[in-house]
Amino acid sequence: MNQPIQNCYWIVSGAFLAGEYPRDKDDQTSRDKLGRLLDSGITTFIDLTEADEGLLPYAQWLGTATHHRFPIQDVSVPSSPQITQDILDTIDHAIDRGERVYLHCWGGVGRTGVIVGCWLARHGHAGPAALDQLHNLWQQCPKSRRRRSPETQEQERYILNWEAGK
Repeated sequence: MNQPIQNCYWIVSGAFLAGEYPRDKDDQTSRDKLGRLLDSGITTFIDLTEADEGLLPYAQWLGTATHHRFPIQDVSVPSSPQITQDILDTIDHAIDRGERVYLHCWGGVGRTGVIVGCWLARHGHAGPAALDQLHNLWQQCPKSRRRRSPETQEQERYILNWEAGK
């Protein structure tokens, strides 16, 4: 399945997409970008950014799509395993209802990679297999030519230590 915007990648084709913040500096470009995500069937947006990152809001343009914010500090990991479980549960419940999920942070690299890696661990790719699968999926994204996902050793350790099925 094609990527609706440039810097994103499918974790589950047609069901679970991850990438960068879906808003740009100007309104028209933002509406176009969000329109492509919505036209691709995205119905659930999971936002890992913090309110004080200076990013412009976009929820007002989502129509009937839902927006969930689970803030994680930039270049970090979730502050508790419970937050990670809540995010993973939100993703799984949406997919189970037939919705299409878009998971993002600001750049779509570090925090997003952590959650994708933990989701992969939950679904049978535990430990190093989760990181290997994440690295393979990340190759769909043009940013993969110049960035690693996840970004830090702390983020990699978080994925490696995430218990399968959690």
